[in-house]
Amino acid sequence: MDQPSGRSFMQVLCEKYSPENFPYRRGPGMGVHVPATPQGSPMKDRLNLPSVLVLNSCGITCAGDENEIAAFCAHVSELDLSDNKLEDWHEVSKIVSNVPHLEFLNLSSNPLSLSVLERRCAGSFAGVRKLVLNNSKASWETVHTILQELPDLEELFLCLNDYETVSCSPVCCQSLKLLHITDNNLQDWTEIRKLGIMFPSLDTLILANNNLTTIEESEDSLARLFPNLRSINLHKSAGLHCWEDIDKLNSFPKLEEVKLLGIPLLQSYTTEERRKLLIARLPSIIKLNGSIVADGEREDSERFFIRYYMEFPEEEVPFRYHELVTKYGKLEPLAVVDLRPQSSAKVEVHFQDKVEEMSIRLDQTVAELKKHLKTVVQLSTSNMLLFYLDQEAPFGPEEMKYSSRALHSYGIRDGDKIYVEPRMK
Repeated sequence: MDQPSGRSFMQVLCEKYSPENFPYRRGPGMGVHVPATPQGSPMKDRLNLPSVLVLNSCGITCAGDENEIAAFCAHVSELDLSDNKLEDWHEVSKIVSNVPHLEFLNLSSNPLSLSVLERRCAGSFAGVRKLVLNNSKASWETVHTILQELPDLEELFLCLNDYETVSCSPVCCQSLKLLHITDNNLQDWTEIRKLGIMFPSLDTLILANNNLTTIEESEDSLARLFPNLRSINLHKSAGLHCWEDIDKLNSFPKLEEVKLLGIPLLQSYTTEERRKLLIARLPSIIKLNGSIVADGEREDSERFFIRYYMEFPEEEVPFRYHELVTKYGKLEPLAVVDLRPQSSAKVEVHFQDKVEEMSIRLDQTVAELKKHLKTVVQLSTSNMLLFYLDQEAPFGPEEMKYSSRALHSYGIRDGDKIYVEPRMK
């Protein structure tokens, strides 16, 4: 049901966390919160506020009474205001400036692009370490203002903001470790390199669902731009279509985790081939597409890589092939072993002084074989005893006693013998 418009943060807070809607509960981090100051609020001893406030999709447009916010939210560390109707940064600032211990703030899907964020307002965000601006259509100018005023910002989420380019900030943000900028339209690598310039301490870069094209950057430049990058997510990068782009990832000096699903380059390979070829090409990676790469898997993949390319023309063989040949030597092709069970066998059927070579189906039972032999030995099935002799068995013939037993369970092979004898009355 749609919430009415024009509701304040404080109004929603009082409604949601009233004793009727959020009753007293015992346990860590729970219970009635009674702030020491300020005095005079008829509500302050009645609200049950956790340190994590979730007020998403509540129709909030403004802050409300700032003294009340300060009274109730002194202990709050996380605040989710996503999917509201906040369009004025001044109102956001009124809320945040009265939550002194706030570390996580989610402003996703608020129409904040309708106003300009001034530096004095952004200063109220100073203690925030994780900021989510997904689908807020925040301009790069807004992002730059935030970066200048948040000295401890560690994680920034800028997904679904329709970015086609990246605008460099006049100052670097040394504190940022994680940038989540998925589902935009960042196609050219020259835009991605700007992120390295702005965030030199970046540990994790999540670029999934962009239309990123080839990585046009020298190895030395990539190492300088992203010296601390440990993890990169390139899921569904529609423009990555050659192995040279994958090889470029080796230029990041600290990279150890890669996600690479849904890119055109890999579509023609089987799931097993994709994983092994990627592992072999990325020797420093310890986690691929969310799965740990064990030492045994790496060796198997590198040996697979050698055999995969050993029949390719010299001009098509990647440099990594020669590195691995130096490591393992030139390997022999794997023998092709057919593990399918044998369906028939040519055996010698012995009866009295007669020997007849026959091809018998191994999926049939002993009873079915007896019916097949009736016309050959001129005995009824009830008057027939069968003995199987494995040509390599040291113990002599084995009686085939059980009518319902399948012939393949005896391990019958070409050249074996079956003896038929009449049952003694």
